[in-house]
Amino acid sequence: MSVDTKIDRSTYIPLYVQVHDALKEFIEHGEAIPGDQLPSEPDLCGMFDVSRTVIRQALRGLENEGLIVRIKGRGTFIAEPKIGESLFQKLTGFYQDMTQKGHVPVSKVLKQAVIPANAKVAAFLQLAPETPVIRIDRVRYVDDEPIVLVTTYLPHSLCPGLVETDLTRRSLYAYLEETYGLVLDRGRRILEAIVAGEYEANLLEVKEGAPLISLESISYLPDGTPLEYYKALHRGDRSMFEVELIRSRE
Repeated sequence: MSVDTKIDRSTYIPLYVQVHDALKEFIEHGEAIPGDQLPSEPDLCGMFDVSRTVIRQALRGLENEGLIVRIKGRGTFIAEPKIGESLFQKLTGFYQDMTQKGHVPVSKVLKQAVIPANAKVAAFLQLAPETPVIRIDRVRYVDDEPIVLVTTYLPHSLCPGLVETDLTRRSLYAYLEETYGLVLDRGRRILEAIVAGEYEANLLEVKEGAPLISLESISYLPDGTPLEYYKALHRGDRSMFEVELIRSRE
């Protein structure tokens, strides 16, 4: 099993979230296929050097997302992938969407730093692994209520000053356009229904197991260069998406 088992014990990110993310990256971008069995809980404890409680929390999150199936007496297996449908949506940012509807959006920035891109982020942004990227973790509030938890990645070389920019009450897209002339031209967005784990529930002020809408997005410049990859978790009880459909003429 080729999975990154390094745990950073100095970060604010809980251990079970780090284990969850490492296993998720392996499942989605590794060599395993649906039906393959994951190592046992004791083996995973040894691999990551964490307690069984941490492993169980991480596996519970993966199970809630539909990535694994746990069969009593047999073990844990990689689940069949979910069926996706193509969607067309206006390429606007959260800040712009909310202000146009008369709401007051505010962001609580949890992390804003330059980090080396892992394999998944590098693939989405078409970069070499370990290339510097800017990672921004934010809780987005609307009218003082937490609505979405989002992690954003952008190539550091395209917008180096962003890492020091206050995004509490500012549109990321507007900043990129005004400061660097970077205008998004198209994007691809994937929606999925999941449930909140302990970490997400605490930040979004919902109960663990509450429904969330996962929105994964890759956005591109006019020349096809990827500018942004993000993963957003929206509260299911407070979020609705408007989707515009266009009939193909082919």
